Amino acid sequence: MNESLHRVVIVGGGFGGIHAAKALRKAPVDITVLDRRNFHLFQPLLYQVATGALSPGNITSPIRRCIRRNRNTTVLLDEVVGIDPENKLVKLNDRGIAYDTLILAAGLGNYYHGHDWEQWAPGLKTIEDATHIRGRVLYAFEAAEREPEPEAQVSWLTFVVVGAGETGVELAGALGELANDTLKDDFRRINPRDAKILLIEGQDQVLPAYPGKLGIAARRSLERLGVTVYLSSSVKDISADRVTVERADGTEETIRTHCIVWAAGIQASPLARTVAEATGAQSDGLGRLMVQPDLTIPGYPDIIVLGDIANFSHQPGGPLPGVAPVAMQQGRYAGRLINARLAGKTADPFRYHDKGHMATIGRRAAVANFGRLQFSGLPAWLMWLGIHLAFLIEFEHRVLVLVQWAWNYFTRNRGARLIAPPINGAKR
Repeated sequence: MNESLHRVVIVGGGFGGIHAAKALRKAPVDITVLDRRNFHLFQPLLYQVATGALSPGNITSPIRRCIRRNRNTTVLLDEVVGIDPENKLVKLNDRGIAYDTLILAAGLGNYYHGHDWEQWAPGLKTIEDATHIRGRVLYAFEAAEREPEPEAQVSWLTFVVVGAGETGVELAGALGELANDTLKDDFRRINPRDAKILLIEGQDQVLPAYPGKLGIAARRSLERLGVTVYLSSSVKDISADRVTVERADGTEETIRTHCIVWAAGIQASPLARTVAEATGAQSDGLGRLMVQPDLTIPGYPDIIVLGDIANFSHQPGGPLPGVAPVAMQQGRYAGRLINARLAGKTADPFRYHDKGHMATIGRRAAVANFGRLQFSGLPAWLMWLGIHLAFLIEFEHRVLVLVQWAWNYFTRNRGARLIAPPINGAKR
């Protein structure tokens, strides 16, 4: 680290951290990027890894590769355990790193509303989550194939997704395609098309954050794929082989299943709580740090908070959602803010420009919400494909994913159907 330059430490190599580093590429600063992983993850496509459509390498890029043009940047593989805001130090396991400006861009984790359900209902936030879920899904079909009892066979072929936001809807749709198309000729004792895919949502429509007509369109697309949607329903209990659901009419239903995926709650990473304790910053119910209009923590103008762990509530619509476009815009703003300060100027408050939301449900089925412009079906699906390709960090990944998608489209095959490592008692 060059001690004569302004020292910027960025915690997190996600969308916010990467775009902040890129925005400072030509600035007279010395940047250190810290992450406990050596790669940037394109989270919007995690569900495709979880259902065998893409491999982990298709949606990950080494952080060093992502910011290779930054001659002023050092990337360190390490875990941040705390900060000392008075002495301007980031605490690692074995040492500290000094900063003049600290950018916090850590991510989110799953939130189970106070229940200990994670071991039975994993969420989808990391590559490890995706490969674990993929293994559980594929193993369920394998277990059903060798199960002699019809009732037990049904339980293995029942899949439950909790939460009908974008992740839940996309995952349920992909599971429908996997069962109906990809695996339909792979087994002899079972018919994968007999699989039951249940999507449970506590509110009264699929994709609650979208306009009603798009929620209806998404639900119809899911039902065409064989997905059963439970609306206004809540999960009461989850165990190793069942989930108990309270339906809209107040009745309870116990569903026998060995594969549950959680997409119904998020919370900020533990680092956010550590920072709140060190700075006295306020947090919301999800553990996100309350930030000022310039994304800084009150009383600490040298600490900028981005993306998933920031509660930015300074424009209509409430806190900004934890999605990639928000993190990218905030990362670029952090770069502008630091450049303005170095030049002795001030920067305008951050303003998020909402360019719309999209979700895909399967082949030629998606919904798109761009304010007054709302549409679904094939046009939305094609737009979804193009935008997600454009958001991938590296050109190489765009080409590889495009080829893989084209192959999957014409053959209905999902080539990354690996159970690794063996789970649920499977033997090598």
